[in-house]
Amino acid sequence: MSSTGGGWAQLRQQARSLETQTETLFHTYSQYASTANIPTKPSEEEIRTESQLREVLEKREALVAQLSRLLDSESAHSSSAVKQNNLARHREILSDHRRELSRLKSNITDARNKANLLSNVRSDIDAYRSANPNTAEAEYMLDERERIDNTHNVTDSVLSQAYAVNDNFRVQRETLASINRRIVGAASQVPGINGLIGRIGAKKRRDGIILGGFIAFCFLMLLWFR
Repeated sequence: MSSTGGGWAQLRQQARSLETQTETLFHTYSQYASTANIPTKPSEEEIRTESQLREVLEKREALVAQLSRLLDSESAHSSSAVKQNNLARHREILSDHRRELSRLKSNITDARNKANLLSNVRSDIDAYRSANPNTAEAEYMLDERERIDNTHNVTDSVLSQAYAVNDNFRVQRETLASINRRIVGAASQVPGINGLIGRIGAKKRRDGIILGGFIAFCFLMLLWFR
């Protein structure tokens, strides 16, 4: 029974090691699906990585089968329940990794098909333009016309905003003038307010005359004693 236990532990250690190796290979293989400019044909490294993944998955499949046979031979052992859970876990991880490989392979294929399609379309466009230079020039002129139209649209938008701001200023100016008129009208209806305003204005004029006379006097005195 001890030799059986040792065989189980050794097989499990191999299974865990291959699971770690699979995760490392997945990290490398997934980069081909996220490449910005994926090549139209798979590189040697991509083919080698995919081949290594399939080989590791086959080895794990064989290990799981060995673990299953070993567990069947010692089904009466007291630790068989724990080993059954371990075996089920290895099978689950193996199934997940097989699905992951299929998903990544599909993503890489889709990305490569799109890249090939775009490459073919660009090649067809370039070939057509080479065979029809007048058409290529016309397309260039249309592109220039579109850019000019976009510039005009931006200019019109800026002018519209400027007109709107100007109208807003005009409305505010009219509003302030209306408020001033209402204040003056309201003040004129208060008894004695006009006389008070007149006296304030007269005092300002008198103060201005006095200040002007004083300045003139100082200027004359400066000329006299010079």
